[in-house]
Amino acid sequence: MPRSAAQQAALQASPDDTEAQFYEALQHADLEHLMALWADDEDVACVHPGGPRIVGLPAIRAAFAAVFERGAVRVHPERVRRLHSGDCAIHHVLERVQLHSEAGQAAPTAWVIATNVYLKTALGWRLVLHHASPGSAGDVQELVADAGTLH
Repeated sequence: MPRSAAQQAALQASPDDTEAQFYEALQHADLEHLMALWADDEDVACVHPGGPRIVGLPAIRAAFAAVFERGAVRVHPERVRRLHSGDCAIHHVLERVQLHSEAGQAAPTAWVIATNVYLKTALGWRLVLHHASPGSAGDVQELVADAGTLH
């Protein structure tokens, strides 16, 4: 049963709520749920690992429909770093993706480095950009330096 706008906004009360739903939709290959998380704006964009920039809701829908033809995406967000200012939130995410395996074999793991950008709208926090790049096992270890004084 589809959610009302008020129900959907309540589910998207924070960027973290929207992000949790995004990864849940990927894990269940739920295209309708996934698309309900995007802002209704012609400039929303998505970049899949190694792919081109996809702009606009129809193109994003078509891209995720093609992904879901191969089944659900077993992806787990890890090491989320958050920048939040007013009505904008940026999440840098290390994604652990369990790849499909042959019967009886352990599923190999792939790593993806993603940036998710959210805007607060009248209907709750909505996704405006998902940009994912191929990663490696070495990306599990983050390089973090003391910034000191920036200016």
